[in-house]
Amino acid sequence: MTLTECFQTFCNNLLISLDKRSTVASRHDAIAKRVNQDFRGLCGSTANTLYVGSYGRNTANSYVSDVDMIMILPYSTYVKYDGYKYNGQSALLNAVRNSILTTYSNTVVKGDGQIVEVSFSDGMTFEVLPAFECSDGSFCYPDSNNGGSWKNTNPRPEIKAINDADSAYNYNVRRLCRMARSWKYYCNVDISSFLIDTLAIRFMRQWPYRDKSYLYYDWMSRDFFKYLADQKENQTVWYAEGSGQAIYNLGNFRPKAKKAYETSLEAITAESEGQEWTRNQKWRLIYGYRFPD
Repeated sequence: MTLTECFQTFCNNLLISLDKRSTVASRHDAIAKRVNQDFRGLCGSTANTLYVGSYGRNTANSYVSDVDMIMILPYSTYVKYDGYKYNGQSALLNAVRNSILTTYSNTVVKGDGQIVEVSFSDGMTFEVLPAFECSDGSFCYPDSNNGGSWKNTNPRPEIKAINDADSAYNYNVRRLCRMARSWKYYCNVDISSFLIDTLAIRFMRQWPYRDKSYLYYDWMSRDFFKYLADQKENQTVWYAEGSGQAIYNLGNFRPKAKKAYETSLEAITAESEGQEWTRNQKWRLIYGYRFPD
């Protein structure tokens, strides 16, 4: 198998299966119908929701187990819980939790600071963020920590930033994001998925071969790992493409990025010497067993 075929097969292996997407959609719809009925009086409606996080940006790979969704509630609900004397945010999370429990009574459903977490027996978890849409398209959501407060998030520009970059750079951005997640999971790298997406866009913006495809993915891997390893040593906050939202990453991913960079150099050398098996084993040391052997 040629190097191009290996990376194309690897990227296809990282796509979320239709069966898993069907399961996600079914659970999303069940949650949406329940909450819409209890908070809006709408029967059977799957509206007023937005996939966010890696799944919403379509940068999650086939390892995905967490699905983030915003459940948009009516303004009257905000007025009700904002009027509580103490921690109406906690009361709101509990009300949404109890609503979802009506449908999923045999699953683990808990309020957790800012989200309602729905854990299924197959290992999939939905993180449901109850929120209120603002006039600018951002969302106000409850934070029950430290007595309760309202916070703001703006995922739509982040989704648009990924969409625009992926289209502009020959659909390489999302593939790079999924490949980097494979490295993150396989090598246990302390880097957030949100940060991967932001840095992938920034890297691709300046990478000279961004218009190429699978034939250049060995160089793309090498150069991206170098880009990660060269992030400022003491930097712990970055700002998301699209929204400017702060991304905090306290863990140091740089040493493992440097190791991946060095291993990628060995893989590229093996390719130049016609050592196909050695080449593939080196990439598998980085990306795991979904890279062809």
